[in-house]
Amino acid sequence: MSFRLRACAAVVAGVLAATAANADTLSIDASAATPAPLAAALRLGSATAPNGDTLGANARYLTRNGAPWLPIMGEFHYSRTPASMWEAELRKMKAAGIDIVASYVMWNHHEEVEGKFDWSGNRDLRRFVQLATEAGLDVVVRVGPWVHAEVRYGGIPDWVINAMPSRRNDPQYMAFVDRLYQQIGQQIKGQLWKDGGRVIGIQLENEYNLDGPDQGAAHISALKKLALKAGMDVPYYTVTGWDGTIYPSGEVTPVFGGYPDEPWGVSTKELPPKETYAFRFDTRVSGDLGAQTAAHAPGTAETDKDVTPFLGAEYGGGLPFMYRRRTVVSADDIASMLPVQLGSGVNLMGYYMFHGGRNPLGIGGTGMEESTLSGGYNDTTMISYDFQAPLGPDGQQRKVLEKLRPFHLFTQAFGAKLAPMTVRKPEVSPTKPDDLKTARFAVRSEGDRGFLFVNNHVRQYPMAAQKATQFAVKLPGQTITLPSQPVDIADGAYFIWPLNLDLDGTNLRYATAQPVTLLDQGKAGLLAVFAAIPGVPVELSFDEGTHASADGAQITTGGNQTLITGVRPGAGVAVTVHRDGKPPLTIVVLTPEQSQQLSVVRLAGQRRLLLSADQAYVDDNALQMRSVGDSKFRFALYPALPSAPKATTTGAAWTGKPVTATVAVQAADNDGIFQVFEATLPTHDVKVSVTQTRNATDAAPVAIGGNAKAAMQPLPENFKAAGGWQINVPREQLRGLDDALLQIDFVGDIGRLYSGTRMLDDWYYSGYQWQFGLKQQAALLDKPLTVSVLPLRADAPIYLPKEARPDFGGARQMAKVRGVTVVPVYQLRVNP
Repeated sequence: MSFRLRACAAVVAGVLAATAANADTLSIDASAATPAPLAAALRLGSATAPNGDTLGANARYLTRNGAPWLPIMGEFHYSRTPASMWEAELRKMKAAGIDIVASYVMWNHHEEVEGKFDWSGNRDLRRFVQLATEAGLDVVVRVGPWVHAEVRYGGIPDWVINAMPSRRNDPQYMAFVDRLYQQIGQQIKGQLWKDGGRVIGIQLENEYNLDGPDQGAAHISALKKLALKAGMDVPYYTVTGWDGTIYPSGEVTPVFGGYPDEPWGVSTKELPPKETYAFRFDTRVSGDLGAQTAAHAPGTAETDKDVTPFLGAEYGGGLPFMYRRRTVVSADDIASMLPVQLGSGVNLMGYYMFHGGRNPLGIGGTGMEESTLSGGYNDTTMISYDFQAPLGPDGQQRKVLEKLRPFHLFTQAFGAKLAPMTVRKPEVSPTKPDDLKTARFAVRSEGDRGFLFVNNHVRQYPMAAQKATQFAVKLPGQTITLPSQPVDIADGAYFIWPLNLDLDGTNLRYATAQPVTLLDQGKAGLLAVFAAIPGVPVELSFDEGTHASADGAQITTGGNQTLITGVRPGAGVAVTVHRDGKPPLTIVVLTPEQSQQLSVVRLAGQRRLLLSADQAYVDDNALQMRSVGDSKFRFALYPALPSAPKATTTGAAWTGKPVTATVAVQAADNDGIFQVFEATLPTHDVKVSVTQTRNATDAAPVAIGGNAKAAMQPLPENFKAAGGWQINVPREQLRGLDDALLQIDFVGDIGRLYSGTRMLDDWYYSGYQWQFGLKQQAALLDKPLTVSVLPLRADAPIYLPKEARPDFGGARQMAKVRGVTVVPVYQLRVNP
């Protein structure tokens, strides 16, 4: 089967001409005994639910009902997203493999005016938590009071900042924090784990490395007491663990992070290779993560690393654009961090951000963003908080989500096996992040079982191909050498391979394909799904004596193994292992492209594999699908549905009430084991007119200053130099669409989108595509939209990606709108 936008041909074979004699064998000794995990030095809150379910932690990993638990957490800010979107977006996160949703409570979004709390509409924390629970997600509430989040004063209201000291045990400040916490406690009352809800964690403060009178560990301890006083009794209490964090050991556990660049930095050039792409064998702290205060000594997280599990909260799901540094990251820049962090011992993978958003405006339409005008270290856009996240502000699925999802499925299927395993260091590993020649790999193992993690990707820097490579992993009872023939590991490759993986009693010695997920088929046996690695031939090695069949592959026995080579990736059965007295073990090896289209859904009463290039999630036992720009839907399911599905489509209420229409679903030829369906909706070609209404004038020179002593965003009055364009979107052309993404292609410094004088969105030019969903603003389409573009000066001391840097051709500045289009978003609801 060929899915549109993705070629699903068999993966190109790697180089097998090299012989064992000239192979480069990369060795790692994993033979030492794995010590039992120490009891964590943590005072957990109430960790038993009314139904008896329990959460826990030791010094190595989290537990759920006593079993090891390795969840994936994604950040999604409710107050930056319309409440009408929450339910669908939370279900999209669940479908993407997220287990826990985390969200900051931004104090100034709720109490901008002293004593006037607002928990309504887009600020309804209680409703957000309830919808997350209904979507099957656990929740971590990050209560601050200082959260950073690129918000003015880190989220602390102006009236607090203007009147008293903050981030310390000042009596006046702590009285207001107590009141805030009481409000949050009321919002999540009855939603806690101990109540049968899904709020499992509270994060206190953020990036806290202050020490001195009324600060340091004493302040974090006091915040925890206030949280408990407010009824926030949860299993887990966390603080961010980087940049010299200080906290009371045992009261909270640190969570860590890492980003592929530093948009908060001051350099106008490419940065040296980031350590985020190198395996960690000592410290858990990954360099500069942008804390606003300076540490003066190693923090508590460094001394606590042997008694707390290695948990993550802020591994970049993307990056923000800041005025002076506008870094664009690729899907591989983000996804390649997964094998590195998991291979370094991370036992909670948390993303910041997983879902983008937009800042609310304050009273009188003022911005509430972090800026140098209010003493912030960074300048950020007034409204946009896109973050290049896997899910965009309008719910659009980005390529990075497709690259991440196979790893999320892996942790859900195999995380209980991985979590207790300890990290093993290779005999030779890079000594510095800028070593681009030495192979980057690690093993996590327990006894003779483990996983091999490999990364040969570093953002903006070519890595040396690992030519004619084999790995030799010494385990307590054996040494496994893989593959059987040397292979080349190309620049940009990253993956996880299993070592002695137990598949329902059948031992898979190794595979040169990445394990993705498992499907229990009852009497039909276990189905194991793997993903081929680009350029690497697929091998599966079982214990000698294993009876297997593999259509088109070669099976050889000897040397204590049954080796299957020549496996052709695709959607069909690759290998069947026949077992006396037990159902067979079935293995499917997907192509890399197919693995990025794979999700696991519960539909028609059971778990099923879903292959589709379209965005998909389950809502009320129906498959909700969205397609951006293409009215044709194609999806494949395994196991097959018990009956032919029916489908409908419902457009947004662009004019009048939304109308639901029946859609014909056609069965196509099966693709391997998958049952294939297709459906086509009427195509929309939305015509947009753009008229320039104002010419740009000379922009003022970019000023240098602020706390960072770097380029500062232009003052408000300097926007008088912006050029203007009027955009007309015929509203009637949108009827039947789920959404319509206004796509503005401009070159300049800053773009701003308005309806009348109301700013809807803004964007720093970077070469990354600016999109704005019209669905939430349908009522504003009765009058023209306008976009203003402040000129980008040729001498602006800001960082832009090389490919985005315009050719000024001798001109002093540039401000132009190159085009405006509307990308239709189609919706299909499939009822099994």
